[in-house]
Amino acid sequence: MIHFARELEDYLEGEPFSCFLNSLYFDRYLQWKALEKTPVTKHTFRMYRVLGKGGFGEVCACQVRATGKLYACKKLEKKRMKKRHGENMALTEKEILQKVNSPFVVNLAYTFETKDALCLVLTIMNGGDLKFHIHNMTNATGLGENRSRFYAAEIALGLEHMHSKHIVYRDLKPENILIDDQGHVRISDLGLAVEVPLGGTVKGRVGTAGYMAPEVVMNMRYSFSPDWFSYGCLVYEMIMGHAPFRKRKERVKREEVDRRVCEELEEYNSQFSDNAKKLCRLLLQKDPAHRLGYPDHGAEAVKAQPWFAQINWARLEAGLEEPPFTPDPHAVYAKDVLDIEQFSTVKGVTIETQDMEFYQRFCSGAVSIPWQNEMIETECFDDLNEFYQPNGELVENLDRRKPPPDPPLPRGNMFHRLFFRRHNTDACKPSTSSTGLSVPQSALPLSTSNSPSPAAVNGAEDLFSATRTSPLDSVVNCETIAAENPNPPTESTEPCPPAESSAQPFSKMIDNETDLPSTKLMNSHHPLRSQRALTTTHFFRCCTVPKH
Repeated sequence: MIHFARELEDYLEGEPFSCFLNSLYFDRYLQWKALEKTPVTKHTFRMYRVLGKGGFGEVCACQVRATGKLYACKKLEKKRMKKRHGENMALTEKEILQKVNSPFVVNLAYTFETKDALCLVLTIMNGGDLKFHIHNMTNATGLGENRSRFYAAEIALGLEHMHSKHIVYRDLKPENILIDDQGHVRISDLGLAVEVPLGGTVKGRVGTAGYMAPEVVMNMRYSFSPDWFSYGCLVYEMIMGHAPFRKRKERVKREEVDRRVCEELEEYNSQFSDNAKKLCRLLLQKDPAHRLGYPDHGAEAVKAQPWFAQINWARLEAGLEEPPFTPDPHAVYAKDVLDIEQFSTVKGVTIETQDMEFYQRFCSGAVSIPWQNEMIETECFDDLNEFYQPNGELVENLDRRKPPPDPPLPRGNMFHRLFFRRHNTDACKPSTSSTGLSVPQSALPLSTSNSPSPAAVNGAEDLFSATRTSPLDSVVNCETIAAENPNPPTESTEPCPPAESSAQPFSKMIDNETDLPSTKLMNSHHPLRSQRALTTTHFFRCCTVPKH
């Protein structure tokens, strides 16, 4: 099998690859990759209400201006992080998030920085966390076995994916399991996750009291065994309504909780079926050598347990199973903004040159696979990936006979920009024959005039960095589309019927929607369809096809 795969690879590297390099598809590939590498700044997003807070800053809802896609923005305040020596932890979390790509783990989409914070843009989960659902919506009676089984199965798939990447999570607990709009769950907050050397072990007494495995409490070396112990605690709590080693609202010192974890056995009642008891007892074994899921077979041994006999794992992994609970789209599964504690001001910390170098390493822009998924989910790819106009002619941005656009003008100082903005506002009036958008002259596209090398596919990043002549806040931001199109395509520009927006649950959270002029224009299902005549011409002008 390996021999045939190698033969196929050798064949594709020959004539098919040469044909691809000389085709319009390669030109369009370069345009998409250049667009993916567009610098990401705070202006790429709209920021909405605060959802909660982490160790180094707030977590708020945000929306990509260009596509309407909603995310959660986790802010890491620079001074607070430096004061607590959390730089390595933040960088490790970011690097691990980039490696993980699973529908059962929160994915990283963008990283960028502001003056005061480093920002991780992550999958947004509107349904709240499991701790909220267990303790606030069930009167502490648990979620029931059916619902608990579904969540436990998806969490097991998330752990399986991380373990396949040699990552041990180390902080599995209800508040780190988030529910999305449809009712599926994802593992979040990978701040304590660490990569395990192949065939090796790690050491560290980290985690949350009551969920840490005995080997972690005793500061022994381990690999993936602590995750399965924490998983057993989570399954127990979902069914029972409280953690196995600490009762609900029980005031007890951390040392006592650690003693119970290492010495006492958990108790069961009639809420547990026989198969559920068996699963939890196997997962909560004190000795990691006898614990389910470790050392052999891992998640497969857990998935093979009788309690999961009703689960179709293939359908579940494909997202085809119906969740037992769907969050109310009009409810807010988060604390009131006034109930979220504010961070105090950090004093006595100075940002130095070496800190700036770290920030540059941290902020890498868009993450490839989530960005591509965003383009597909928001239908930008379908709207913009056109090769020919309705009259049969090649679209302008793929025509090598057309000259590249003029280079962008320098931004100038603040007074120059204000004057230039007012001048363009007076000069550019909304066109009734187009989409009703005024097109400012100041948002000029980027120019690419360098020729691609034969190894452009493998060395695309060098090409992109060489062809960008200036930063652009948001290439596809419809509020700053490039120059007017003198000859728009004859295609209809009637706006499509309004679709239900995934941003609806946050409409009550926005302080002042009048500050968001394009909210009505952009929606999460059809963000660019109503202005296709403009965007098909200008979307890719930032990366005009270079002449061979």
